[in-house]
Formats: sequence, structure tokens, C-alpha cells
Amino acid sequence: MFERIKNMIIKEFIQVLRDKRMKAIVFVTPLLQLMVFGYAVTTDVNHISTAVYDMDRSFESRELVRRLEGSGYFDVNFAPSSYREVEELLDRGKATVALNIESGFSRDLKKGSSSVQVFVDGTDSNTATIALDYTNRVLLKYSKEVSSAPSRINLDTRAWYNPDLKSRNYNVPGVIAIVIMLTCLLLTSMAVVREREIGTIEQLMVTPLRPVELILGKTLPFAILGFADMILVTVAGTFWFNIAIAGSIRLLFLSTSVYLLSVLGIGLFISTVSRTQQQALMSTFLFYLPAVLLSGFMFPIENMPVIIQYGTYLNPLRYFLIIIRGIFLKGNGIDILWPQISSMFVLGIAVITISSLRFKKRLG
Repeated sequence: MFERIKNMIIKEFIQVLRDKRMKAIVFVTPLLQLMVFGYAVTTDVNHISTAVYDMDRSFESRELVRRLEGSGYFDVNFAPSSYREVEELLDRGKATVALNIESGFSRDLKKGSSSVQVFVDGTDSNTATIALDYTNRVLLKYSKEVSSAPSRINLDTRAWYNPDLKSRNYNVPGVIAIVIMLTCLLLTSMAVVREREIGTIEQLMVTPLRPVELILGKTLPFAILGFADMILVTVAGTFWFNIAIAGSIRLLFLSTSVYLLSVLGIGLFISTVSRTQQQALMSTFLFYLPAVLLSGFMFPIENMPVIIQYGTYLNPLRYFLIIIRGIFLKGNGIDILWPQISSMFVLGIAVITISSLRFKKRLG
């Protein structure tokens, strides 16, 4: 039995590695996704184009502008001389934030009752909210330092696990999860269909291989490649982006093994409903894109409608994202992550069982 499975695994590796397109999917695509999510896909808001209409023209108003620029978030590119210019800059999208500093600002500031009018381009609500928060922080800090009125509250803030609040530290661990899913889904679903397309599935059926051996021979190579991609992206993320792993490497491998159960099972199921490689490819992306969107990778699950939230419990990516981010950023152990690992294990067993039964039926 083991000898037959070993020969089947060797055959699968030869088929995958001699195909240049498959080698690109396995080894090049993960690194490309890592670079895209590490550099291009970010929710960090920096270099906010800012306009300041300063009608006070005092030392205090100029100091406020210097504080904005010194924060590292704002680029004061425009100094309009009228409300009309401010409106035009926002309309044309040249400025995201505009400040109107009224006459008498410096006098009122010393009395503790000054005000600044802030306009924000709300077209992109996420950017607008963050920009407004940054503006409020700078204004409140400056007002507190200059005002003669006593302050009763001293706010001391600290961000745990991701002190720099960089979205890259949050995105890169998630890339490992989606890379494993995409690679294993594509390889598993297309491998079986390819055998059917070229007519070799009948040859496999007349060999001494039993259905369970055929399933193992078709899935184990892609599980190994999934681990290879996980190691590849983890090493690249650790050394290239300087993202340290705070938790256990062994727990990362254990949870990845459980995750692969469901991913390979889904790929096997897709192979049973597809007759051509083109159908398998389309079916893979038909599942993959909603799985990513409903996993919490981009949007918080808590913000979704309740009925959609219940549906995400059938998505293995949901659990693995919590696990891998917990291991990378928080250093969580199995004592904290066992509910996600257990849920993912139950889901994986169910999916691989249903897919294997359907696969055997198709072979029969």
C-alpha cells in the first residue's frame, strides 16, 4: 500500500514540477502576493494632502501648521486665500483635509476657547475617518500645551502586539493563509480533472490502486507543496519585512496541517463537479473569492449582516486567519487558540469525508 502511494506521489510531483505554469503558481505567485500585500495593499494613511486657510497669521497658527507637518501624516501643500479656493481644492480631490483658522485664533487659544474648522473629503470613508482622527490628535495636543486652562485628564495610550500600527504586520501573516488556500485548491482540483481530460483516469482505475490510495496519492503532494509555500512566505515575511513570529513554530505547523484538511477536501470536491480544467479553474475562483471576502482578511466579520456572519463558520479561512495572526503577532498558544483549531478540525474532517465519498462515487 505504502509503496503504491509513494509511487503515486512521485508521479504527481513530476507532473507538477515539469509544467512551467504550475511551478510559477506554486513558487512565484506566493512571493508576488506577499509583495503586493506587503507594499501596495495597505490601510495606513500617510502623506495626507492638506490645505490650510490661515486668517489669523499669527505665531500660534503657524506653529499649528508646523505641528501638522511634523506629525508625519500631513503634507501641507496648499495655502488658499479664500473659502472658494478651499472648496475647489476639495472638489478637485487635490486636498483631503482643509483647515480654516479664524482671525483671533491665537488670542482665543490662550484663553482655552479657540476653534478650528476642519473639512475632510469623505469620498473614501476609511481614509476620511483616519485623517480626521489624526487631525484631532494634533489639535488637542497643541491646545493642551498652549492653553492656560488646567487639564484634568492625562491620556497615556499604548498599542499592544503591533506597536507601530502598521497594516503590513497584519496583512503579511494573512497572506500565508490565502496563498495556501489558492495553491492547494488549484492544484488539487485541476490534477484529477487533468487525468480525466487526457484519458489516464481509466488507466489509474485498472491499476491495483484502491480509491483511498488514489485519494491520498492525489492530495498528499499538494499538502507538501502547501507546507512549502507556508515556509517560503513565512521566511520571506520574517526576513524581508522584518515581521517576527511571537508564538510557536510547532503550533503553526500543527494548525496548518488541520487547515489543509479542509482546503484539500474542497479542492477534491471541485474536481468531482468539473469535467474540464477550465471548469475547475472557474469553480476554484468561484469559491476562493467569497471565501477571502468573508474570512475577516479585509473586512471585520462583526460588521457583516448577522446571517452572513453565521455563514462564515463554514469558511476554514476564517479560523486559520485568527490562528496565524495570533501566533505571529500575539504569541498565542494552544490554550487560547484551541477553539479555532477544534472548529477547523471538525470542518476539515466533514469536508474531506464528503469529498472523498463523492470522489469514490465518480470513480465507480
